[in-house]
Amino acid sequence: MDKTDLLIQLQSLRLKLHEVAEARGSLTDPDVLAISEEADQLIVALQHIQRNEVACASMRRSE
Repeated sequence: MDKTDLLIQLQSLRLKLHEVAEARGSLTDPDVLAISEEADQLIVALQHIQRNEVACASMRRSE
């Protein structure tokens, strides 16, 4: 999955998280926590992509 797809998924999860948290009235509801954990996984994947992009750009500059 590419960076754009991950960002779109993350935005969708963010909206879903807000809706579910508001509907349940709790940030500790199991469904809210599950969505939050899924968002966390996407954030980590995006961070890995970002790190790789920076490393590749740095290597190109040093050549």
